[in-house]
Amino acid sequence: MKKSESRSVFDDIWVFFASVRLTVFVLISLAAASVIGTLIPQNESHELYFRKYGELFYRIFHALDIFDMYHSWWFRFLILMLTANIIVCSLDRLSTLWKVVFDKEPSFRLSSFQKQTCRPEFSSSRTAEDLKKDIELYLKKRFGYTRTEKTDRGWALFAEKGRWTRLGVYIVHFSVVFLLAGSLIGSIFGFEGFVNIPEGDTVGSVRLRNSDQMQPLDFEIRCDDFHVSFYETGAPKEFRSSLVIMEKGEEVLRKDIIVNDPLRYKGINIFQSSYGKIPMNTRSVEKEGLSLSFTSKASGMVYQRKAFPGKPLEMPEGGGTFVLKELLPSYPFMGQRDLGETFLAAVTSPDGETAEVHLPIRFSRFDKMRQGSSFVIAAEGMSEGYYTGLQVTRDPGVLPVYAGFIFIIIGCYITFFMSHQRLCAEVIRMDGKNRVLISGSANKNPIAMENTVRKISQELAGQEGGEAVWAEDSC
Repeated sequence: MKKSESRSVFDDIWVFFASVRLTVFVLISLAAASVIGTLIPQNESHELYFRKYGELFYRIFHALDIFDMYHSWWFRFLILMLTANIIVCSLDRLSTLWKVVFDKEPSFRLSSFQKQTCRPEFSSSRTAEDLKKDIELYLKKRFGYTRTEKTDRGWALFAEKGRWTRLGVYIVHFSVVFLLAGSLIGSIFGFEGFVNIPEGDTVGSVRLRNSDQMQPLDFEIRCDDFHVSFYETGAPKEFRSSLVIMEKGEEVLRKDIIVNDPLRYKGINIFQSSYGKIPMNTRSVEKEGLSLSFTSKASGMVYQRKAFPGKPLEMPEGGGTFVLKELLPSYPFMGQRDLGETFLAAVTSPDGETAEVHLPIRFSRFDKMRQGSSFVIAAEGMSEGYYTGLQVTRDPGVLPVYAGFIFIIIGCYITFFMSHQRLCAEVIRMDGKNRVLISGSANKNPIAMENTVRKISQELAGQEGGEAVWAEDSC
């Protein structure tokens, strides 16, 4: 009783997943979800969604993961249901076809070939055995499998090829399963993140797209150098990052990457995505100091010194104390012209008077205009620093997806351009001659099969020194 009940439940589940209605329902649901995903922008900021849809719809959409729909649990569930449906439907219909494809002794019915409308014939005066041997050899080369059976009026030679092509549609089903499985694997186990790395820095994690969550890597990425070139119009021509992959403090891989030429390591792809300037490399000033030149107005001597933010620096010739304060992103000179990035400093004379000094990066002789000073001070050796913006992705579902595309091409070719062909050469002994009738059938493209039958009849008749004939209303 328990076994029968268990089997009955299993049968119900099997019938449910083998249902075409389930296929239609899931496909419509996926289509509707895709429309929603198109109308509602994906992976934007929550503030944007809140302003656009209001609090009520924001809460509903957020609860249903509409804002990241393709990674939501219900979208993955629909993909899983469609995958199970395709597998069960294929297995449910494969059992009958399996016997046809792999039957070692396929059955032939002469009556089905005799009903064919295209049945050309020719005559031969040779003995039945010689004729049988020649036709069998010809068809074996062309079809592979042949079998001879005696009939009431003579004998019939059957041939066939391409039984396995009936599996073409199942190869297509198999490829779709690969595509769906690849999308699920990539959705669950893959990630997409971004990171900005200043020249000379090293990172071991990336920030996931539109999220504050950090994704640790199994290795570290170091940017040794970044270079950008421009067109005459000022548009960027090429930006190149010199990257180094580090593991346990040791260099394992080095590569220069540009757009569309990523670095790949351990299934992770590192793309050149963007770049930007680091404001006058402030951090390097804090570490290495700012190179300054002090030109004495009295003697003309030039002195080179290094200043660090907040640390007093004794000026040459007892000229006082210099203190580097901060870097200003802009300096509107006399309230009008913007001199750009400018260092702000304080100079204390030997008399104890303190004056503010502005040192624009782009105008090294600007301090010459300052009155009452004994030195002209200029910031030197400042070069613009860059960071490289990298897109870091991992998609373990890529290989199954690629395999799915390959299988779907193979399956479609087999399904639409190849067929299971069966042929019969019936020999009837009449009036001292052998009358040979050729007929055939195919599960696809019957017109092409008729042309094949005509060609075979003409070639066999040509061996006899004659021509095949056929009724005008048949072939």
